[in-house]
Amino acid sequence: MEAKKYALITGASEGIGYELAKLFAADGYNLVIVARHQQDLDRVATEFRSQGVEVSAISKDLFNREAVFELCQEVDSLGVDISVLVNNAGQGMYGLFAETDIERELAIIDLNVAATTILTKHFVKKMIQLGEGKILNLGSIASKTPGPWQSVYHGTKAFILSFSEAIRFELKEHNIVVTALMPGATDTDFFEKADMQESRILDDESNLADPADVAKDGYDALMSGKDKVISGFKNKAMMGMTNVLPDPTVAKMMHDQQKPSDEK
Repeated sequence: MEAKKYALITGASEGIGYELAKLFAADGYNLVIVARHQQDLDRVATEFRSQGVEVSAISKDLFNREAVFELCQEVDSLGVDISVLVNNAGQGMYGLFAETDIERELAIIDLNVAATTILTKHFVKKMIQLGEGKILNLGSIASKTPGPWQSVYHGTKAFILSFSEAIRFELKEHNIVVTALMPGATDTDFFEKADMQESRILDDESNLADPADVAKDGYDALMSGKDKVISGFKNKAMMGMTNVLPDPTVAKMMHDQQKPSDEK
């Protein structure tokens, strides 16, 4: 009988990461789940174990680069091969760049960019030795547009998309699939963590995608070997439009979508 494969998922205690973990568990994958708060991890680990999969729950603050390296070592010490890496953990920050906190922005860069790079570097080497592997990186439609009011976040997601497409080409000869999942605004606590509750983008919460639907789009794209997937018809349509508009026009459009509701 073939041994079960392991999926490592960051930010797995809530939102899109949690929904992705559910999909992997339902497909018979054992899980290594990572988040900042052990209590949240233990709660979802109990749920997944009830489905008959093995779960290792590791609490790490991935804003801290040293903690990311520690995570790599702790996963190695489990003595399991990671078949799938899901770099889901990420945050944003709301505000005009001239007014936002640089320390917070550097932390966002460490989480969104450095942690993804460190984990991918570590587990790619393992996957090359195994002769196969899959990597799902959480991008965003923000990767394709300039983002006034979220300039640093959009910049980090542009990195994720470019990085994913580059290493996908490098790794194809090693039978390693790299897929970028590109959702739009989704019904998670992203906006609260980004202090973004006053943004116009939340004026109509019916526009927020269900994280379960986003996760399913990403899971299906990864398993079918796609390079990237834009989740949701509205987002696909918007990206099609922004592809043909000049960047200054797109920047103005994003400014108007993301500015505070009380700003004229």
